[in-house]
Amino acid sequence: MKYFVLVLLLFTRLIGEEHLKIATYNVENLFDLQRSGHEYREYIPNSKSQWNLKNYNIKLKNIAKVIHDMDADILALQEIESLQALKDLRFTLKRQGVYYPYYKIANYKETTVKVALLSKIPFIYTHEVAVQSSYKYRNILEAKFTINKRDLYLLVNHWKSKAGPESMRIVSAKKLLKRVKELGEKKNIILLGDFNSDYQENILFIRKRRHNDTDGITGINDILGTKEHTKTAYYTKLENYEFYNLWYDTTKEKRYSYIFRGKKEAMDSILISSSLLNKEGISYRHHSIESFNKKYLRKGKAIYRWQMSRKKPRVHRGKGYSDHLAVTAEFVVH
Repeated sequence: MKYFVLVLLLFTRLIGEEHLKIATYNVENLFDLQRSGHEYREYIPNSKSQWNLKNYNIKLKNIAKVIHDMDADILALQEIESLQALKDLRFTLKRQGVYYPYYKIANYKETTVKVALLSKIPFIYTHEVAVQSSYKYRNILEAKFTINKRDLYLLVNHWKSKAGPESMRIVSAKKLLKRVKELGEKKNIILLGDFNSDYQENILFIRKRRHNDTDGITGINDILGTKEHTKTAYYTKLENYEFYNLWYDTTKEKRYSYIFRGKKEAMDSILISSSLLNKEGISYRHHSIESFNKKYLRKGKAIYRWQMSRKKPRVHRGKGYSDHLAVTAEFVVH
């Protein structure tokens, strides 16, 4: 009975074609204060880098402020070290007046950082998709929701960084597509997270020999089938197991979540299956995709990332947020 009442209260505002906000946010290295042996050097607790209780609490409060202001119903996270770090973030959010009753981290593999979920809506289940046994690949976190009797699947990703070639990102893309095919072609599926790939990766990386070890084939464009769909959502129709990258549903100057050496890039994306383009059950609200780009998240022309000294040993300064902007999109529940 209590569960029914909770669900009823959560979805009262969704009746009559209300909006469901879904977001993804790479929070940039949210490490706890427990030594696990997997930390980056500058995040070893209470060392010369000053990753200590004071700076940890500042980082938690700053990231919580962003999440509070963003006010997403379901939030995918990347670069969370541990379940403890996720719980501490959730507690900090609660103190700021935002409560996410449901949470999960992809914790089966001891990678240095992991993907996670915070949700105001209950999961039906969560499941980790193992990309490979190697620690070079992070597990994908899958969650199933049922909203107004409609199923919705989210798969949270954090693909290999540009320190590795495109062939490594293709490994993750193929595993992701395999799981999508197991779920079925007519399902409501959202793929989101830090893909470490621009929405036009197939164009941008052609001349980058360090990355292009795949003869021009990319994970996000070719394997997930986003390459041919460059119009706004209203004019787009997908074939079986193709996905639409929501970045195409906004203007070019707004298509970014990351700035590298002064150049704007869309490393974080939200991709949707064909059923979410139809105005039935659950559907994407056209032109709602955007990066969460408040003034306090910018420092000059750069993103106001978490600040550390440039000289070694690198020391935490207790300022800043993340090197990524969050990305949000709204969906209509009919």
